[in-house]
Amino acid sequence: MIIPLRYVGIDVSKHHLDIFDEAIGVSERIVNATQAITQLVARWRCDALVVFEATGVYDLELREALRQAGIRFARINPARARDFARASGQLAKTDPIDARMLAAFARAMQPATEQVASPARSALARLAKRRDQLVLMRVQEKNRRSEADDCAMAERIGRFIEVLDGQIAEIEADISALIKAEPEISDDAQLMRSLPGVGPVACMQLIAQMPELGRIGPKQVAALAGLAPFNVDSGAYRGKRKIGGGRKRVRAALYMAALNAVRRAAPFKTFYTRLRQAGKPAKLALIAVARKLLTVLNAMMRDRKPYQLEPAT
Repeated sequence: MIIPLRYVGIDVSKHHLDIFDEAIGVSERIVNATQAITQLVARWRCDALVVFEATGVYDLELREALRQAGIRFARINPARARDFARASGQLAKTDPIDARMLAAFARAMQPATEQVASPARSALARLAKRRDQLVLMRVQEKNRRSEADDCAMAERIGRFIEVLDGQIAEIEADISALIKAEPEISDDAQLMRSLPGVGPVACMQLIAQMPELGRIGPKQVAALAGLAPFNVDSGAYRGKRKIGGGRKRVRAALYMAALNAVRRAAPFKTFYTRLRQAGKPAKLALIAVARKLLTVLNAMMRDRKPYQLEPAT
């Protein structure tokens, strides 16, 4: 006997979860806390597909409970969920309505389930996020120091920058220790660093935020990173293809890796130069290099082979 897939929609907020389970056809609300979520997930089996909007830290407990129970789930872009609701004629918006809509979205769209990161990768992602926050704060403080017209104030800002320098150094040491302590992550890092242009920051971001590398096709991985060009055509009009969406931090890391690659590796420099000579803007050419880097990385992770210098193409 084939057991039909069970579709569940969950609207996540800071303090509670609204759940609509199509199998029972009623909505319910629970507190967004570990014990309540564990009891909820225990009702379902592996034949369930749970869909909820990505809400950062607010869905962390839910993700972990679903991962431990082996239940498939998909975190979707809130804009995508809202577009589906409008297309379905659902203009009203409440938490229970959103939960019901998400269950309908799961049934109609069959979204790809999320590749669950290991606890070590999740810890790396948290460290990487904190490092980004501190680096941004340091840039802001350096700008403020350069604009300060009072020596005493500039000195105060300078002392705070030194504190941030120390915090960033501590975070980077923790990241390095975590990567070395986890054999799987360490192997991935060695593979990635063999590719010209991929430095420690890009490597860290890719490991933390792209667990799908090597497990999906090149077009899919480019879309996840927001590096896939999409057509803008209508009738006889042919617009310029544009990239968009995806994981912004991964895209930024690959863009910086592309800058390094065109300086260090002849194949990527030749590829970039050819695009520029064909009249492509510098930024567009660098994005193309970033996409090429990601495609090569995906193949390297799939085959578990380090990068080997290729003839310029």
